[in-house]
Amino acid sequence: MVHTFNKHHIFRMNPRFILFIHLVLNDMIQLTISITLFIFTYVFSTLFVSLCCLLILPAIFTTQNSPLNLAFMAVECYMAVCIPLRYNYICTVRRTYIVIGLIWAMSSLSVLPDVFILLATEPLKFLNSRVYCHRDTVFRSTYSLKKRNVSHILFLVIVWLTLFYTYFRILIVAKAANADAKKARNTILLHGCQVLLCMMVYVQPMLHQALENLFPGGDRYISFVTFILNQILPRFASPIIYGLRDITFRKYFKRYLFCAVTMNSRPKAMLGMPS
Repeated sequence: MVHTFNKHHIFRMNPRFILFIHLVLNDMIQLTISITLFIFTYVFSTLFVSLCCLLILPAIFTTQNSPLNLAFMAVECYMAVCIPLRYNYICTVRRTYIVIGLIWAMSSLSVLPDVFILLATEPLKFLNSRVYCHRDTVFRSTYSLKKRNVSHILFLVIVWLTLFYTYFRILIVAKAANADAKKARNTILLHGCQVLLCMMVYVQPMLHQALENLFPGGDRYISFVTFILNQILPRFASPIIYGLRDITFRKYFKRYLFCAVTMNSRPKAMLGMPS
């Protein structure tokens, strides 16, 4: 998908596809780091706090980025459908990259204070100690825990209100324009389910605590299930929902996909091997 995006000017100059490919790259980073961290915690049980911080910070940044990115994608879609005459003036390539910078800034501002609180409140020996690598065990100050809950609730409300308003307005415009209202409704419901999966990250700590109370002693199993539901599943669905379902992107993507399959099958055919 990244190769398809880079090869065609039509995608590089379209704010929708710029935001989409940023989501893909962000999720690639997030999955790589979070899966590595998840394997480390199972193999080694504990890690040095300093090493854990280096792994957990980018994982948190990219995890926070996904719902925000989807919210801005919803706003872009709202502008394209509801105010098309001003779309090209408002949604420019330069402003899209500014929005991406804003997404990273918002995620950083919600996490970086935890680092300063850690350095200010914890003794130096804690940084050299080994802990179970989890956000709450590294940033264990009560200030960090309260700040995390407040920031999650704030982001949850902002993203939810943004998505509800934009999708509701798009549906109204689709009906008023005598467009295929059923298709628009199904698309909005599909996007809504995907966004809800991504937004579960904001309630993950509370969900994890509730499951621990219901199933005491099953912390590792609970961590595995919540990891699959909150981290893996939404990021496998995003490229399909926002990329492959787009007719234009799918056409170019299939061209490169089939080209790669054909090139891989040629050496086998030359050697008389089944392809």
